[in-house]
Amino acid sequence: RERCQTNEIFSEKKKSYTTLVCLQLVLQTQQKCIATLALFCCSAVLMVLIFSSVDIWGDSEDGITEENCSRDCRIVLAENIPDDLSLHVDGRHHIPLSVGFHSLLEQAKLSVEVVSSVWDLNAWDLEPTPGTAAQGQLLFQRLLRLKSRGVKLKIASSLTNSSELKALAAHNAQVRFVNMTALTKGGLHSSFWIVDRTHIYIGSAEMDWRSLSKRKELGVVVYNCSCLALDLHRVFSFYWQLHDRDYIPSIWSKRVTALYGKHEALELQLNTTPATAYLSTSPEHFCPKDRTRDLDAIHQVIQSAKTFIFISVTDYLPLVKRSFRGTSLIREAVVLRGVKVRLLISFWKKTHPLTFNFVTSLKTLCMQLHNCSLEVRFFSHKEQKEDFQLGLNHNKYMVTDNAVYLGTHDWVGSDFAKNAGVGLVVRMKDSTKDTDATILEHIKASFERDWRSRYAKNLQKSKDQQGKYRLLQWSKSQWETKEEKEWNNPL
Repeated sequence: RERCQTNEIFSEKKKSYTTLVCLQLVLQTQQKCIATLALFCCSAVLMVLIFSSVDIWGDSEDGITEENCSRDCRIVLAENIPDDLSLHVDGRHHIPLSVGFHSLLEQAKLSVEVVSSVWDLNAWDLEPTPGTAAQGQLLFQRLLRLKSRGVKLKIASSLTNSSELKALAAHNAQVRFVNMTALTKGGLHSSFWIVDRTHIYIGSAEMDWRSLSKRKELGVVVYNCSCLALDLHRVFSFYWQLHDRDYIPSIWSKRVTALYGKHEALELQLNTTPATAYLSTSPEHFCPKDRTRDLDAIHQVIQSAKTFIFISVTDYLPLVKRSFRGTSLIREAVVLRGVKVRLLISFWKKTHPLTFNFVTSLKTLCMQLHNCSLEVRFFSHKEQKEDFQLGLNHNKYMVTDNAVYLGTHDWVGSDFAKNAGVGLVVRMKDSTKDTDATILEHIKASFERDWRSRYAKNLQKSKDQQGKYRLLQWSKSQWETKEEKEWNNPL
């Protein structure tokens, strides 16, 4: 009897234990399901918050889309030629740079977005001669008056203590700081305008009184081209998102991804001529999805040239071989494809001595080859002691028989690796009988004018052991000590 009672007790305990185990298993399963569901919900909410926040940072695009944007555009070459440079300007195809900026301000009804590394339009205390800074002062005053017209002014800059930016901010301008030192250990070299997401300027000029008077600049103004303006606005939005950041976000809004690139360029009409265009940027960390790098754009333009390549830059120092393949591609174009190459480099107080080593190496390429044409000249102007930038050829472009690249970087390897820049590539789709009507022909004509001018000098060989460096120092000392003497001699 006792044994039966013991068995019954054991059986009851076993049932209770089994029930308890089952309940624990059910509870654990429910907890896992709840945890999984909670984790999924949190992830979904987090992703929504991230993407919604980034889209807010990316700014709206005023209803302009790839489907409804304008592709029938007008493009005009805008140059600043200093008064003391004797260079002919064809008024039919060129406009003064100051006129280009003022025309954009006249068009503005909603917004003006500006990126510039320099803000020195007034420079009252630095003005060397009366009136030279007048154009800069006038432009600054017109920017101040945008508030009274109800036009929003937005500025992205790397400057932290600019009196001009503070004055503009006091007149309702939105100014955001891009900390390039923290982001890439470089600087902001981009220079462009966007007006009403419809008209743009891109080129070498900065918001500096010298760019409107005493420094030689070249860029383009493009009117009624909202497709291209929309893509450039996305570059602006990229900078805008970096406000006060010391890191580059790993997730970006779709509103900063590129609309067009070297593999899928924008098809448009430029002055009634069929063409394609796309924007490029640098450094590589500043290239969101589908955005073409500046270096890749340069390489593509060189590789596609068939008859000539004309390059005009302030500085030429291709030290970073891994990324900057421009020099090797130029060699290939000259030797393998018979392309004629002309390289026009500015000669000024900041010209690096190694520039002459690279130039000498390039020129030896054609010493023993037939049908080989590679020429290099230095654009030099009598510098003034008050400001060594006066008269400087600040151009940064390349034009070929079928394309043009307008950038904001000099051809210095480290520039593309660390500094923020932007470029525009334009390619004509079809040959036209009226070749004088294309922007390529206008820029080519400007290059040839500079190339044939008395300011474009050949580099002669130096007989001393120090080579080009001593020649550079000797030439500069001659200019500084004998300013009244005729100085138009080959270097």
